[in-house]
Amino acid sequence: MTSSDLWDADTADRYDESSAFMFAPEVLDPAVDALADLAAGGPALELAIGTGRVAIPLTDRGVPVSGVELSGPMVDRLHAKRPGIPVVVGDMATATVPGTFALVYVVWNSIGNLRTQAEQVETFRNAARHLRPGGRFVVELWIPGIRRFPPGQTAAPFHVGAHHAGFDTYDMATQQGTSHHYYRHPDGTVTYGASNFRYIWPAECDLMAQLAGLRPERRSADWAGAPFTGDSENHVSVWRRPI
Repeated sequence: MTSSDLWDADTADRYDESSAFMFAPEVLDPAVDALADLAAGGPALELAIGTGRVAIPLTDRGVPVSGVELSGPMVDRLHAKRPGIPVVVGDMATATVPGTFALVYVVWNSIGNLRTQAEQVETFRNAARHLRPGGRFVVELWIPGIRRFPPGQTAAPFHVGAHHAGFDTYDMATQQGTSHHYYRHPDGTVTYGASNFRYIWPAECDLMAQLAGLRPERRSADWAGAPFTGDSENHVSVWRRPI
């Protein structure tokens, strides 16, 4: 049984609205552009495909996309928008999708939804199994905010906007965390939601890739290719299956 939280129908119905800032063109377009270039016209597999935030515009760019998604209601939302995208309902560490792919990707920190290191390692291995020789595995992931912590602090904000405020709490001994979300609705009411995760350092990702037989190709601070430095708060990392 996967350790990931399982999103129910109510969460799926609210997902696109509550995550509207991630659908904004200035956020989404660079990701789709980069993934289309990496796929080079070949088929792609998205792990944790959700409601199709990335898969639908990537398909519109001519890249055939298949998906893996743990939540059936999230898949229902995706298929209400784009019925033709094939999705296997299952966890990203073990689910099998027919065929091989030029690109496998998992975006917006979703690999952290798996709350054990063993499952995260198996996700890298599962991605490698689905890649054709020379294919690429891409992970978009944040850098844990614990660098900001003075002694005794356990929480850091990650987004503060007009309609959403969120902060993460961390247990640095176990690399476990919880994202806390407060949403302000047009009628003035506020609702709360939470999701759990295990954070992964970039160097730990590289070791997971090595265990899966993948070789590092590049790492940037964002989808536009900004250099990754010690001050970067996110990374987009690319590994390749040897030919």
